[in-house]
Amino acid sequence: MTRRLLVTGGAGFIGSNFVRHWRDNYPHDYMVVLDALTYAGNCENLAYLEGEENFRFVRGDIKDAALVKRVLETHNIDVIAHFAAESHVDRSILGPRTFVETNVLGTFTLLEEFRYYWETQGKPVNYRFLHISTDEVYGSLTSDAPRFEETTPYAPNSPYAASKAGSDHLVRAYNHTYQLPTIITNCSNNYGPYQFPEKLIPLTCINILMGKSLPVYGDGKNVRDWLYVGDHCRALDIVINYGEPGETYNIGGNNEVENINLVRMICQLMDEFIPELPVKPAGQLITFVKDRPGHDRRYAVKTSKIRKQLGWTPTMTITQGLRLTVQWYLNNREWWEPLLSQEYQSYYQRNYKTDN
Repeated sequence: MTRRLLVTGGAGFIGSNFVRHWRDNYPHDYMVVLDALTYAGNCENLAYLEGEENFRFVRGDIKDAALVKRVLETHNIDVIAHFAAESHVDRSILGPRTFVETNVLGTFTLLEEFRYYWETQGKPVNYRFLHISTDEVYGSLTSDAPRFEETTPYAPNSPYAASKAGSDHLVRAYNHTYQLPTIITNCSNNYGPYQFPEKLIPLTCINILMGKSLPVYGDGKNVRDWLYVGDHCRALDIVINYGEPGETYNIGGNNEVENINLVRMICQLMDEFIPELPVKPAGQLITFVKDRPGHDRRYAVKTSKIRKQLGWTPTMTITQGLRLTVQWYLNNREWWEPLLSQEYQSYYQRNYKTDN
């Protein structure tokens, strides 16, 4: 059975990787990408699909109810994969309003329009609204605490996490109240190709190439569970096809690493890959900076539910995935160099308060 997907935020990092995964595995399905092309959205991520008969790109905002309604009806959508979100904690600290508007009001608009559309279609049982969220809604873990489960109470600590928690609650409520066939996934930190340069892994790679300092917050011992984006996309594929409406699934990489150790791993890879670096060994560039306000100490999710119920497990270790990722950034300078705009530089200076 061919499906007709609306992928919101499909020009961003995870969204564009998902589009590639879906096109590779379901080439006959029809896809519409709706993306506002804010700073982290990039049309180049989808350029290879230009002109394809079963693909459409629509530039627009998920808060635009009339546009969402028109897209759903014009393209006869039966699956929404909702990636569109403001997603960087640092930016949410500097400017939280946009996060509330996009993540809460935008998700509400999508839900309302999809509910109306679904009801006018006779409430088909095969329709799906997949909401991609984050493990940050659960709060912070101590070093010896068990990993987050789907039943862990929400305790978001940043404006970003709070805005995603709000959108999660709306998605859950629409299933409970209206029986809208929604599913929520909460993932750990993603990494891989096409990630915007301000995120930790690409930022570290690029700064090493430029001989710039590598800013590490606080003592660098904050722990994150790293999920390779390809593993994540494979999980979302399985959830769309086999997940139960009303359910929540945690998706993690089972790769817990302290931030400082992750940066050191990247430095070692860059030393290996590039004989002539501006500064070598690259580890000399590591610079500890003032900690992020309210910086969560540790995130990690338990993935036993999606493993037992849907048969998914991550396949990429952090060592394997990081090697592939660093190599991708080295081989694709033409992708990331144009993204180092004046706005990016201004954000960087403001956030890290550094002159290097």
